[in-house]
Amino acid sequence: MGSGGRSTTHKEGHAIQRSPTDKPPFTLAQIKMAIPPHCFERSLIKSSYYLVHDLIIVAAILYLATAVIPALPAGLTRLGAWTLYGVAQGCAATGVWVVAHECGHHAFSDYQLLDDALGLVLHSWLLVPYFSWKFSHRRHHANHASMECDEVFVPEQRAVLAWYAPCVRNPVGRLLFIAGHLTVGWPLYLRVNANGRAYPRWACHFDPYGPIFSDRERVLVFVSDVGLLAVWFALFKLASAFGLWWVVRVYGVPLLVVNAWVVLITYLHHTHRALPHYDSSEWDWLRGALATVDRDYGVFNRVLHNVADTHVLHHLFPAMPHYHAMEATKAIRPILGDYYKRDATPIAKALWREAKECVFVEPMEDRKGVLWYSNKL
Repeated sequence: MGSGGRSTTHKEGHAIQRSPTDKPPFTLAQIKMAIPPHCFERSLIKSSYYLVHDLIIVAAILYLATAVIPALPAGLTRLGAWTLYGVAQGCAATGVWVVAHECGHHAFSDYQLLDDALGLVLHSWLLVPYFSWKFSHRRHHANHASMECDEVFVPEQRAVLAWYAPCVRNPVGRLLFIAGHLTVGWPLYLRVNANGRAYPRWACHFDPYGPIFSDRERVLVFVSDVGLLAVWFALFKLASAFGLWWVVRVYGVPLLVVNAWVVLITYLHHTHRALPHYDSSEWDWLRGALATVDRDYGVFNRVLHNVADTHVLHHLFPAMPHYHAMEATKAIRPILGDYYKRDATPIAKALWREAKECVFVEPMEDRKGVLWYSNKL
């Protein structure tokens, strides 16, 4: 299996088997044949059920918070209740975010116009420029694990490390790195393309004329901006009626939790010592799509609609609805063999470990086009 057959040993004493990097002995068509045909069927009724289910939970949490918390004693009790609300509401709203993400992949229904209209409303509500991210995310799927062309979580190489990279080697620096990514990582990616593909000039998901987008995409990027302006106007009116602090605690804090979930999930999908990256001399679509890992979020798997524990499948068949993903993942694992990666490490431990060990990528001596994560400066 070439360089992919080697293993990396952690100081804790356990070994992680690297993904094979030779061309797989199977094709995408063979993988597809192993999946029951009904898994590729989109059901508007079933998809709508999951969306309505999530929205009812969001509405119920909001009602309980606004009806109960103001009646609690002022001070730590009320502060703790609002904190609990922010976390619970943020988790529930992340489920809505996942459904909107499915709209962007045309996995919600058989009707593209409906998927886009619904995705625009849902993602705008969560301050995500729907079409802008849909376009860049589509290119992420088309170029995953390519050092030159992937759109997001493109790792740095040793020669061009950021100034703060050595700080991640110590616990305090690592904690600040994680906190920064979870709090402002998603907004910075959308605004300044942080951790994104290198472009010859400034790139931003809100700029219709930016280098991220093609000429035919620019009008819909503008539509995304209009959707966000409408939400910002609604927030302004709410702040005028109920006060800025009311908007912050009812909407802003849950949104921070949603953003943290988005970064946590995507970071851990694409960051692992067992996952390769490829330069243009080695990369192909199938090996790139397989260079991701499924994670186990325990009780949150259901809240997140299994987006985190079926991500390998998602990169192979992004238009498959989430409610078929578990069955399909089970079907493809025997075909993928060692090319399938799953890590059941507790999420907090995994986040700390990946931040510590996956600082940059460097090529192997025997295969310069295949790059692996390292932290040895």
